[in-house]
Amino acid sequence: MTTPAPPPSELTGSPVSEGQTGRWQRASLRNRVTLLAAVCVAGAVALVSIGAFLTVRDSLYEQVDQNLRERASQAVSGPQVLEPNLRSVPAAFYAAANLRICLVTADGRALTGPGKPPPWGPAELAVARGLTDSSLRTDDATESRVVALPAGNDRALVMSQSLASTKATLAQLSVVLVVIGGAGILLAAAAGTAVARTALRPVQRLTAATERIARTGDLRPIPVSGDDELARLTTSFNKMLGALAESQEQQRRLVADAGHELRTPLTSLRTNLELLIASDRPGSPQLSDEDRAEMLGDVQAQITELSALVGDLVELAREDAPNAVHEPLELVDVVERALSRARRRASEVEFDVRLGQWSMLGDATALERAVLNLLDNAAKWSPAGGIVRVESRQLDAGFAVFEVADSGPGIPEEDRRHVFERFYRSTEARPLRGSGLGLAIVKQVAERHGGSVAAGEAPEGGAMISMYLPGHVDPEQAESQRPARSS
Repeated sequence: MTTPAPPPSELTGSPVSEGQTGRWQRASLRNRVTLLAAVCVAGAVALVSIGAFLTVRDSLYEQVDQNLRERASQAVSGPQVLEPNLRSVPAAFYAAANLRICLVTADGRALTGPGKPPPWGPAELAVARGLTDSSLRTDDATESRVVALPAGNDRALVMSQSLASTKATLAQLSVVLVVIGGAGILLAAAAGTAVARTALRPVQRLTAATERIARTGDLRPIPVSGDDELARLTTSFNKMLGALAESQEQQRRLVADAGHELRTPLTSLRTNLELLIASDRPGSPQLSDEDRAEMLGDVQAQITELSALVGDLVELAREDAPNAVHEPLELVDVVERALSRARRRASEVEFDVRLGQWSMLGDATALERAVLNLLDNAAKWSPAGGIVRVESRQLDAGFAVFEVADSGPGIPEEDRRHVFERFYRSTEARPLRGSGLGLAIVKQVAERHGGSVAAGEAPEGGAMISMYLPGHVDPEQAESQRPARSS
């Protein structure tokens, strides 16, 4: 027999609770704050009101009982002895005090005076018979409090007082507490609305700003007022907008500079190719072998320049990506690999190398590219037969410096703060090969490794580029520092 499937409510939960949860999640934050303030105040008012009502009620009932006992004790132990017909009791006085009085005998008879007798029953009869010392109870039929005390001669004095006035007082108190509590809840809701509206105004500004940015791309900062958490949030958001605006500006500058740098070699390459193609058409003037060879050489040089520029742009884009993996490496090994490549490219200069051991965490490929850019830049500015000094040494416990000094004319002081900018080329450097991105790549690599770069003048008279990198000296290799060597 197939077991029937459970109803959907058992599979997916209570629809009512899910609906309530959905409505709560769809409610605005301001409405949630208002509702939360009203609920908290309502809970506090309810607790205070209940506590006050119970305290006053117990106090009033205690006062009624105390007053009733005192009156009964005075009637029993007064200077006049109670007579069987209660003629000695001032009945009019008790009637004026909203009291009823009678004598109950052990045989079950009630001796009453003027006025209506109080209610009595087995409890009062037990006092008359001496079974109990006294009794105090509430009679629900007459809504009165009844006390009984021994009066001698197998009798009990029974006295009662109506609770109507006490209950009326409690009813008035409950109405007052309800009214005051309701007013307090409404006031709390209004205050919660005002506080939520004021407190959430910066959040609304942030929301409007994000919607404006998504719609228009406008990255203007948001006005900040105060020094609370929301003000700090707005300040952080403005810093994020500033960083985003700076990133966009850098991207625009990069695209503009790259377009400017690419335009010249592409135009020259296109012109040379069009001339070569036109010379091969029938009836067109023929180029001499020397002119054709010269134009082919220009085309090859322009293609090489374009390849280097595109490679540098790709390298910059790769360095901007934050997903590079840093691993333990030795700076000496990185420099030696870059030196082997630099010597093949610049065989007309001599490299004087002095390397000290330095261990660090980094991207070996990126560091090798940065070191190679420094070596290529120094070789480019050094004359034939010149010396390029390459040195690394420890500065302090946490940083080492890697220096590359050439034997060229040096960098003018006014250009030193610009040489690490993208596509920057000084007036003297414009006739030379290069894209103006090599030192910018060096700066990015150093900063991504927690270091920095600087340009200055070498003791030899040429330019000196310094790259500062964090790390440490391996204790096992400290004893075997590599001596200075040149090649």
